[in-house]
Amino acid sequence: MTTSLQTSREGQQGRWLNRNVASMGVTSLLSDISHEMGTAILPSFLAAMGVSAAALGLIEGVADGVASFVKLGAGWFSDRIGRRKPIAVGGYFLTGWSTAIFALAFGWPLVLLGRVIGWFGRGIRTPARNAILAASVPAESRGKAFGFERAGDTVGAIIGPLIAVGLLGYLHPRVGETSSPFRIIFLLTLIPGLAAGTTFGLLVRDLPIPRTDTKFLATIRNLPRSFRHFLVGVGVFGMGDFAHTLMILAATQLLIEDRGMANAAAAAALLYVAHNVVYAGASYPVGALSDRLGRRGLLALGYVAGTLTAAGFMAAFLWRLATIPYLLLLFALGGLYVSFEEALEGTITADLVKAEVRGTAYGVLGAVNGFGDVVASVLVGVLWTAFSPAIAFGYSAAVMLVGGLLVYRLR
Repeated sequence: MTTSLQTSREGQQGRWLNRNVASMGVTSLLSDISHEMGTAILPSFLAAMGVSAAALGLIEGVADGVASFVKLGAGWFSDRIGRRKPIAVGGYFLTGWSTAIFALAFGWPLVLLGRVIGWFGRGIRTPARNAILAASVPAESRGKAFGFERAGDTVGAIIGPLIAVGLLGYLHPRVGETSSPFRIIFLLTLIPGLAAGTTFGLLVRDLPIPRTDTKFLATIRNLPRSFRHFLVGVGVFGMGDFAHTLMILAATQLLIEDRGMANAAAAAALLYVAHNVVYAGASYPVGALSDRLGRRGLLALGYVAGTLTAAGFMAAFLWRLATIPYLLLLFALGGLYVSFEEALEGTITADLVKAEVRGTAYGVLGAVNGFGDVVASVLVGVLWTAFSPAIAFGYSAAVMLVGGLLVYRLR
């Protein structure tokens, strides 16, 4: 027990950019190369098979829901056993091969299965990884550490779509205007995906904590009131925070009339690259700035950027603003608000909750986010299909704004 406590304390001393932080940045980079190679082309792949926006929203919503409720149990379990690394490694390997399942799909059900498996892996790994990350650096440097890890994740999210676009350009003339190029790319995601799990397993050092015998529900009930209040704003914003694959689908639909399927898909994927460039570039500065200025106001500002993103897509469909510069602005705003969201929600959680139950706290945060994601993705997809994309994005903008106001008013 003494050794475990000493190891944990040592992990919180010294430089913030240490072996664990750097290794988790590399792991996130590789994992997101794999994930985003598939994500960038998934909406176009589904469109080529005639799958609707409602089905895409269902796929993303159900997958997010699975991930979120798995986070709840996995985070608590990592607190209970006092070890987090084995859980994180298993989660990375599950996610690493899940996208390859899409290569076998000829309809949306198998895509849903692959997404659920991938998000199950993400669900069990995220609370454990974040708890190790929070314990690896001094409290006053957590914003930098979380921002660095998110930046690594998002550099992967830039490289992944670029690889996918390059492969589409190479494969389409040789294979033809079929689904075959998409399927080949899905299989190739195995390479960086499995490398991510290997990197975490070999390089990241676990920071054991004392085991706790506290029951699951009792642990949740004992989380600080300030943290529970914070979750209200996060949850409301999440109910408007649609899956960003719907942004790719929106761009594809707006551009397809003038450019055709292949060119519209490539353009939408490149816009998503721009989204991720902004996300990567802003994640570390946002985290570092929060160490100096505080986090609540910055997070509320990020939520407002999300509101403007959704409102901008609503305007694009109302007035047919299908120009590359306008869509580029919207994708950049989308990347900006995600950088605030990803860098600050986890950091605020570490600030509000003591180390012994952070796994549980990250699980609860993930469950709240996941509930919101299910509501957002399914509702936006259904409103899109039943009424119009403008109504779907209008709903999203209104709910996001309310979430931002709630976070801003927190004390």
